[in-house]
Amino acid sequence: MAVERQVVVETVQLTKIYRDFWMRQKVRALDRVDLQVVRGEVFGLLGPNGSGKSTLIKILLGLLFPTSGRAAVFGRDPRNIAIKDRIGYMPEDSYLYRYLNAEETLEFYGRLFNLPRHERRNRVNLLLDMVGLAQQRKRPLVEYSKGMARRIGLAQALINDPDFLFLDEPTTGLDPTGTREIKDLILELKSRGKTVFLCSHLLADVEDVCDRVAILYGGRVRRVGNINTLLEVQSKTQITTRNLKQQTISAVVNLIQEMEGPEAGVEVQAPRERLESFFLKVVEEARAAHLTTSGVTAGTGAAAFFGGIEREDKADDLMQSLLKAVPVTVPVEQTEGPEESFVLPAGKPTEPAVDQKLLSDLVRPSAQLAAPVPESEAKKEPQKDQPVVLPAGGAGPAKPATDEVLRGLLSPKSEADRKDARTDGRSDK
Repeated sequence: MAVERQVVVETVQLTKIYRDFWMRQKVRALDRVDLQVVRGEVFGLLGPNGSGKSTLIKILLGLLFPTSGRAAVFGRDPRNIAIKDRIGYMPEDSYLYRYLNAEETLEFYGRLFNLPRHERRNRVNLLLDMVGLAQQRKRPLVEYSKGMARRIGLAQALINDPDFLFLDEPTTGLDPTGTREIKDLILELKSRGKTVFLCSHLLADVEDVCDRVAILYGGRVRRVGNINTLLEVQSKTQITTRNLKQQTISAVVNLIQEMEGPEAGVEVQAPRERLESFFLKVVEEARAAHLTTSGVTAGTGAAAFFGGIEREDKADDLMQSLLKAVPVTVPVEQTEGPEESFVLPAGKPTEPAVDQKLLSDLVRPSAQLAAPVPESEAKKEPQKDQPVVLPAGGAGPAKPATDEVLRGLLSPKSEADRKDARTDGRSDK
């Protein structure tokens, strides 16, 4: 009995209409689109320019509102903030900070996901090795070629180890070696239970990695299904064998024509190797000879930190942890006893409680000041451990702090009081 897999993306009668200022319809970008993407598959979205692919992706990312219908990601509204840390997105054009280098760029995106410092640095190193840019990690992105920038764009989309990955034209600008590595990486992510939503105009790439595809035209889904089923030609049969002798080929052709008739249309030709595989073979030979290059190097495959299929949904745990009491340790100078900690209560925020002990310590005079100071000792210099308060005008000898002085400093003053204080300071001079 087949096990039903979790639905990651679902759209029901999804429609998006762009209108002008007068609310008149300009473009119907999506027209009653029904789609389902299940966990652990690579789903390809195809269509000519203007068919609605980008609009659909933006709705699934929560960047656009649908006109009608419904869209859900992980069973929730795409605008729900709780699912954002489970999604990775590589746009068609990677808008990165040009004057940061590769290492700083990935550090920046790792901070956005609140990754701990040691984990963030480990992931940065693994991702740079994965995309073949470990040797170019200190070069600013302004010096990168388009293909190298695409590699960094892919790395930043994977920094949070997403469960669901949007890839919009991931192989644009990449050399054939990089294209092959990206396709191998997609297949590796699939084997680890990740879901990949791929949008590309390079149909050969889609054919190599996708399980199912949907073809849009005019905002409508024209075809959707398993790629092998859609591409299978029922009217032809292909037989592949090792190299045969000419007499064997002639005998096979004669037998087919005898049994099926002349209309069988037998064609005999040697198969051709794909240009992609031939190119990769030449590059691998050059790398085996240890030839140097100033560009990218071979990637190392999927990074080790990528999670598997049983990864937990941490979004709800994060929201709950934000609502719990957060202990805040306030360092207090003391000779014995543990540090005091104050706990902020959950629920409705209230005015912060005043620590009476701390306040009393601030305004209480020291033991030496508790008794009246003799007139003979008042002229002496204050002891080093006594607090000293300088007058506002800067004139006159320093005096030990008293309760009244400290309370006067801590209490708010009106504008009139501050004005009188300034006037008094000038008169003293």
